[in-house]
Amino acid sequence: MIKTEKLENKEFLEKSIHHLEATGFESIKADIEGYETPKSYAKIGSDIKITPDIVALKNGMKYFFEISLKSEKPLLLKSKWLFLDALSRLKSNRFRIITTKGHYKFTENMLEDINLTNKSPIRI
Repeated sequence: MIKTEKLENKEFLEKSIHHLEATGFESIKADIEGYETPKSYAKIGSDIKITPDIVALKNGMKYFFEISLKSEKPLLLKSKWLFLDALSRLKSNRFRIITTKGHYKFTENMLEDINLTNKSPIRI
């Protein structure tokens, strides 16, 4: 989810965090009030910053989670997902996408467009 959409979808972000807590994730960092903010990554040569929606630990592995909801800026979302996927593979971490009813098809199309068809979204 891009930064401008986080305020609109705060409720679903909190619901996703509760789901992750229930499935055994710990040290959860999220880009909302009440949680520690995950590390941001800046693009060299511009003022664009990429911050994962949720970062959590489970069994010593670090997981990056992105919330997938229909967006008016799909190109920005695709580049964010590609960056986080590359970063997670580089550091032997995990990258997962969380989505909900009404957004499955959008998420599948986005993953297909950027050739991440090996990722199956977590459905809440």
